Amino acid sequence: QPLAMGQREKGLQLGHSDISAAGPLGRSLSARFTVASHSHDGKVEGELEEAYVQTRNLPAGLQLRVGRFPSQIGYLNEQHPHADDFVERPLLYRAFLGGHWFDDGVRVNWTAPTPFYLRTGLEVFTGKQLVQEAASSSSPGAIALSVKTGDDWGTSNSWQLGAAWVRTNREAALHEEDEEGAEGGHDHAHDHAHAHGAMFSGRDMVLLDAAWKWAPDGNNRERQLKVVGEWAKVSGINRYAQSNDVHEASSLMAVWRWSAAWEAGVRMDWLKARSPHGGHFHNVRLQEQSLM
Repeated sequence: QPLAMGQREKGLQLGHSDISAAGPLGRSLSARFTVASHSHDGKVEGELEEAYVQTRNLPAGLQLRVGRFPSQIGYLNEQHPHADDFVERPLLYRAFLGGHWFDDGVRVNWTAPTPFYLRTGLEVFTGKQLVQEAASSSSPGAIALSVKTGDDWGTSNSWQLGAAWVRTNREAALHEEDEEGAEGGHDHAHDHAHAHGAMFSGRDMVLLDAAWKWAPDGNNRERQLKVVGEWAKVSGINRYAQSNDVHEASSLMAVWRWSAAWEAGVRMDWLKARSPHGGHFHNVRLQEQSLM
């Protein structure tokens, strides 16, 4: 059975697959071009996932990127889905980011000259991939501020913390079937097996992530224990929303690799959302337990 808001369909189907080309453009620039494909309703669909140029040697720890690329918010979003540990991304990503949020825009990053890793970033996007059908919008469509920090504990342990804030200026459009579905009492979060944009969007999103990894002597190819937790809250659902009308999701996963070819993992997901239907809202509650 397909998972709520998931991108995998029942039966034998093509999963998320990429064709990518990357390399330098002279001494100062580099570029990447990625086309992704997947199955939807029995057909193979393709989309341009990455097409960007970025600087290689700006001074003072700065880096500039322009084009189409995934946002660097959260722990997983910048990673290609085919490299994930689990078949489907956490509920948090499926509900708030359409599974994998990539968009057209500009990114400016600054890496601090500290003994530990510290990177801050500003991204400005069109927002069309996040909220594809908008009732109203202004430019820019979405702005994301993020910070990442991390370090090693000895030779076997490492940690990472991240925080991000996203302001979305595109308000999701409501359709007549949303009203009819609300009156009929069905849970529309389960009726969309394929995600196009965020199912539950809002004006502001705060996202926190934390990760700890243990690998004997730093050799994570042979053995590694990875624990990752993420939490997000979305507010400003639409013009009718009150202060308590918010979406909230969290995820906790642990993955154990005991050899280069084998790993196993468990993940717990929670989602509490307020599904808008005109000027009123319906509660959405989902929980998942996943084994891989």
